[in-house]
Amino acid sequence: MANRIGVYICHCGTNIHPKVDTEQVARFAKGLKNVVASKDYKFMCSEPGQDMIIRDIRSWSLNRVVVASCSPRIHEKTFQNACLRAGLNPFLFQMTCIREHCSWITEDSEEATLKAMHLVAAAVQRVNYHEELYSRVQTVHPDVLVVGAGISGIQAALDVAKAGLKAHLVERAPSIGGHMAQFDKTFPTLDCAACISTPKMVAVAQEPNINLMTYSEVTDVNGFVGNYEATVRMNARYVDLDKCTGCGLCLEKCPTNVDSEFEEGLAKRKAIYRYSPQAVPNKPTIDKDSCRVLNGKKCGVCEKFCPSGAIDYKQEDVEVKLQVGTIILATGFDVFDPTPLKQYGFGRYPEVYTGLQFERLNNAVGPTGGKIVKKDGTPPESVGIIHCVGSRDANHHPYCSRVCCMYALKYGHLIMDKIGHHVKIHNFYIDLRCFGKGYEEFLRRVQEEGVNFVRGRPAEVTDQALTPEEQGKLMVVCEDTLLGRNLRVPVDMVILCTAMEPRADAAEVARIFGISQGLDSFFLEEHPKLGPVSTATDGVFLAGTCQGPKDIPDAVSHASGAAAQAIALASKGETAISPTVSYIDPDICVGCKTCIGLCAYSAIEFDERRKISVVNQAMCKGCGSCAGHCPSGAAQVRHFTEREIFTELSGLLDPLAPRSVVSTEAEPVV
Repeated sequence: MANRIGVYICHCGTNIHPKVDTEQVARFAKGLKNVVASKDYKFMCSEPGQDMIIRDIRSWSLNRVVVASCSPRIHEKTFQNACLRAGLNPFLFQMTCIREHCSWITEDSEEATLKAMHLVAAAVQRVNYHEELYSRVQTVHPDVLVVGAGISGIQAALDVAKAGLKAHLVERAPSIGGHMAQFDKTFPTLDCAACISTPKMVAVAQEPNINLMTYSEVTDVNGFVGNYEATVRMNARYVDLDKCTGCGLCLEKCPTNVDSEFEEGLAKRKAIYRYSPQAVPNKPTIDKDSCRVLNGKKCGVCEKFCPSGAIDYKQEDVEVKLQVGTIILATGFDVFDPTPLKQYGFGRYPEVYTGLQFERLNNAVGPTGGKIVKKDGTPPESVGIIHCVGSRDANHHPYCSRVCCMYALKYGHLIMDKIGHHVKIHNFYIDLRCFGKGYEEFLRRVQEEGVNFVRGRPAEVTDQALTPEEQGKLMVVCEDTLLGRNLRVPVDMVILCTAMEPRADAAEVARIFGISQGLDSFFLEEHPKLGPVSTATDGVFLAGTCQGPKDIPDAVSHASGAAAQAIALASKGETAISPTVSYIDPDICVGCKTCIGLCAYSAIEFDERRKISVVNQAMCKGCGSCAGHCPSGAAQVRHFTEREIFTELSGLLDPLAPRSVVSTEAEPVV
């Protein structure tokens, strides 16, 4: 029996029509082979539009449906669900994009209409060969793995625990808190950062539903949505946390000094150290790269003076297997290293600081006790704050880091507040992006306090004086684009507002968890509007700045959104596994094992008895790598078979060839 296909062309308001003549495309589609119904409508995704499809499936006995509208990333599931409600298998549906591919990018209307016809013809040809596929229901393990314990990871773990579920919170550093633990004040309210984050850190440590694993890393993830197995390496601390009382005597006695990562290199720490003043857990860790004993030298002072016998040089890394149903990634961001921007003098001039270094300089428990002073111990009389260092720069990061303008304004206020309003503050900016609640008001406040704003990106920071007044100063050389003239601004201190960038190991993390990265190398969400916390891998969600630059309120909100998705999946207790996965025809497979090495998800195994490769459909993500490289053609992807793809291509190349053999003269009365 011939297929009976319904074709529906969407206007998408004015996004597609009138650039694409949707009525003409609908008339064209009605003449294609096996098409018995062809209509255009203003909003196919609306309730009346979906009802039209459902009604036609039942009235015309349609067994195939094609919708030509926007991107399938947005509404493919919407129309598949409409087919399902009408009693039609959702995989007998095909969607083609005539908005992004035609109307939005084609200037000429006739050309756009012709291209839309080609795409519709291709979809109609393809849908003829679709097969019924059925999703498999899988139970969901209730536990949630949260990777990264900055403010986003902390919030996500607390939300999961609050729902009564178990959260495994894994943090690479010896303490939780992330970058927020380094901050002094938060904009625009100037709340104490520690006053916000420390109670949450303590709540994590005290929450029975949170399994806190610090100084640990996820090294491998296997499985699929609802049933993941994560391998976590717990690095040796060389301190028994059960015995340690946190007295700190070992820190006092240790003779080895190294640069402190937490203090951004502005102070020293010991080889045995407490990560931060508010560390959770508030117990020390031995840095094996710096410890004399662990490097085969004589010392052992910390072991000698430890009153509780907690030092254990023989500790080894331990691997732990965790069974979880969902995963939340909250791995955070790195701060751009401005050293390559030699024109700004970072690393050459001692009074040039990054924004995070200034945070520590201003912090009450920082290296200077919260005093904003130069290297000689005197306060600066003038400060230059340079915006967009590494951001909005085609040579480094073209994106805006979103937070830089606001923390630059915060620094200006804090300097005046601590040193006095006589200090000259110069903000060198491209333009000010104060987008959040209370942010514009904070800008006005700083302007009224007397901070000077110079519109223009500085060309260089130099210590070369041209006049006696410039002696002993750093000169910020720039063009004021509002005044239209070049300036040399003498300052005592320069603060570089550095970009937020993806973590250095983001590519490796993406590989472990089977997710993608965008052009900016941050982790890629499923959809920027409809799925901002989801990823292409079911059951893996994003939280905070690992997905892109965010301020603290947005990062916390994003984390709660990710937690809500994980909780929803766990609460339901089961999930549908997509059937669009690979399969290998045992009659064609020659056992070359090419596909096994290509599979990024370790979903293919070799059957030694039959000498063929076999796909574990529970682990397969349907990426198609095996199908694309299989020399014998044995590997295929369901719903993307060679027959479907090549038929679609033939429709693109010759859309007028397959003409209708089904009468469409009259529509039945409903």
